[in-house]
Amino acid sequence: MRLSRRTILLGAGSLPFALASLRTGALAQTTPAAQNAEVPPILFVHGNGDYDALWMTTLWRMESNGIARDRMMAINFTDPLARSDDKVEQANRSSAEDQRRELAAAIAELKRRTGAPRVALVGSSRGGNAIRNVIRNGGAGDVSHAVLCGTPNHGVFATDDQLGNEFNGRGPFLRGLNEGESEVTPGVAFLTLRSDGMDKYAQSDGRFIGKAGTPTGVTNEGPELKGATNLVLGALDHREVAFHPRAFREIYKFIAGREPQRIAIVPEQTVRLSGLVTGTPGGVQTNRPVAGATVEIFRVDPDTGERRGSAVHSAKTGADGRWGPAQVEPSWSLEFVLAAPDAPTTHIYRSPFPRSSDVVHLRPARPLGPADKDAGAIVIMSRPRGYFGLPRDVVLFDGKEPADVKSGVPTDAAATLRLPAAEIGRNIVAQFGEERIVARLWPAAENRIAIAEMTY
Repeated sequence: MRLSRRTILLGAGSLPFALASLRTGALAQTTPAAQNAEVPPILFVHGNGDYDALWMTTLWRMESNGIARDRMMAINFTDPLARSDDKVEQANRSSAEDQRRELAAAIAELKRRTGAPRVALVGSSRGGNAIRNVIRNGGAGDVSHAVLCGTPNHGVFATDDQLGNEFNGRGPFLRGLNEGESEVTPGVAFLTLRSDGMDKYAQSDGRFIGKAGTPTGVTNEGPELKGATNLVLGALDHREVAFHPRAFREIYKFIAGREPQRIAIVPEQTVRLSGLVTGTPGGVQTNRPVAGATVEIFRVDPDTGERRGSAVHSAKTGADGRWGPAQVEPSWSLEFVLAAPDAPTTHIYRSPFPRSSDVVHLRPARPLGPADKDAGAIVIMSRPRGYFGLPRDVVLFDGKEPADVKSGVPTDAAATLRLPAAEIGRNIVAQFGEERIVARLWPAAENRIAIAEMTY
């Protein structure tokens, strides 16, 4: 009997924590440069509403395994959010064809820059749609490997309504990609990574898309593809199957053809940071640059959040929205203060950056709304590279599990505390697993919001 799908179950707990080291005797016999001479350049593709900054830790892990930074690239789609109907124009949102065009241009640029005949593509969620689209429509000769992480390959839902939606498994877009005995394009090696039931966009019940009790027509096997190598990474969530250390191991192994030397991120002696400020025209998050934004960076005490001296960097963005570079030490906890037009002043507290990065992108907090009118101070705990899962994870916000994080399948990437003005001046501790960030409270009356942004 011939199997149409090859699925391998791998428990997420089978690998040590992110900072553990993994070595093999064979790898120790050759230099990183020699080992990676045959590894194709890698282009990372983010998901719906996201940006290339989410790949920062993956880039660091690749660099720590000898992959040269100039042989990697992460695309930043101009308008990352999908349209409600793919064929109907919608302000500041993109069609599947828009993304295919931008991705094809990025592939051409990476090939030009490296001189390589083919590149490897790694996509999170909707990014996998763009990857499959570009490969199927003329790009197969440019691509050696395609890794699709949590991509809803058979839809977030598969129903007879909203057929024009890119995420409808019965719609023309996904039916076109999936037609035929094999769902992959010959000549390209395909790997899918999925969760074992903890991906909120691969659920049989519609409660995670606002239709509780209504069958979606898909299951947790939805991200798999006939003809691909399909791996199940245990209880990881929708984003973690792309950004977790467990996912990194499989991505590296599939593209490089061997185990990584290490999962740990190797620190650099001197760290240079830069990035982009983006905005929300019309209330829709885009990756369009924001001019005239001020970025200040302060070193802060990791235990109190108090500033240690004056700003180590201060600049205003030009038309390209870029800020930096700023030079910091790999042991410093940091506060980024972002003042962008028509947005609250946002104080973003971050764990130390062990390595340099040019994708430290900054998005201001959304304007204060009706729920914030009586708050003296507002602080948000954010995890861009995964969701908060209760009781799966250790999630503590000001010493308690956040009331606005739901139990069960992880669905929430942020939690919010609204506190009385009398508490301004104290600090708030945000903890996820072993990562701990201390933020200060700032007056909401001054249109200020604090964010404790997790890196891991």
